[in-house]
Amino acid sequence: MTGRIGPLLPVAGPAGPWDRVCDQLDRTGSTLMYAPMPSWLPQDDSEAELRRRLGRDWRRYEQLPQDRMRRRFVASRLLLRHAAAAVLGTAPDLVDLSYLPGGRPYVRGCDQIDISLSHTEEMMVVGITRQGRIGVDVERADRQLARTGSEAQACTPYERERLDAAGEERRNDLMVRLWTLKEAYSKALGQGLKFRFTGFGFSIDDAGEAEGPAGGGDGEIRLVRPDGSPVPGGEWHFGTFPVGERYVVSVAVCDTGFGEVTDLSVGTTLDDGLLDTLLGAPGAFGMPRPGPGAA
Repeated sequence: MTGRIGPLLPVAGPAGPWDRVCDQLDRTGSTLMYAPMPSWLPQDDSEAELRRRLGRDWRRYEQLPQDRMRRRFVASRLLLRHAAAAVLGTAPDLVDLSYLPGGRPYVRGCDQIDISLSHTEEMMVVGITRQGRIGVDVERADRQLARTGSEAQACTPYERERLDAAGEERRNDLMVRLWTLKEAYSKALGQGLKFRFTGFGFSIDDAGEAEGPAGGGDGEIRLVRPDGSPVPGGEWHFGTFPVGERYVVSVAVCDTGFGEVTDLSVGTTLDDGLLDTLLGAPGAFGMPRPGPGAA
């Protein structure tokens, strides 16, 4: 059933399991996975091999000043390349990552999917959708956000009321979920932190939330105006997920309404019908397809 988000899938390393990732994308239209950074660090790769595996990202890698940043960059880009390759039916080395001006990644020359990446400390999260746009965010579950300037900077009047109603014991947990949802939503929009977080809010229905890694799916988290009134339209789907007791992951997916591409294989991106149209098929124009030496 498309539109549903979850469950959050573990991907231990380059070996996958990618069949679960692809199956989830087939069933729901989106897939969400997480991995610890150490399991994605290459072992004993030469500089030439690492450069080959990173492709265009090699220049970005070279410009990073700290070893810790370089390690995180390598691991996260390898995860992103392998994940995209799995759903596209190609090799990771052939996935050409590029970035929008705000730093949002995309697969160059491949608009069948949208991708999003987030990491904190040693946890990495990747989201992929074939429905439209996706944004993901991961944060430490115990990060102190409640009763700080974050509430004034990120919360609407409605959300602050909900925080007060939640009580002190649950206040920070709810604040972390709200923060990651806002990050994920703004990433899906391509705005990042440029988007004013007090201009929109979320209503989280804990009573309807499923337990475990599949919790927080569509119908339980709703986009609302600053006063708490619902935003019309059902194109957005949201979810929040625990990763053990240490991290919280949120995802925002927008169904753009243009329909889904069910066959994502790069081998069928330019199918025979499209090539016939572009090159001049006998059935379409009554003339043979031009050969390699044609002008």
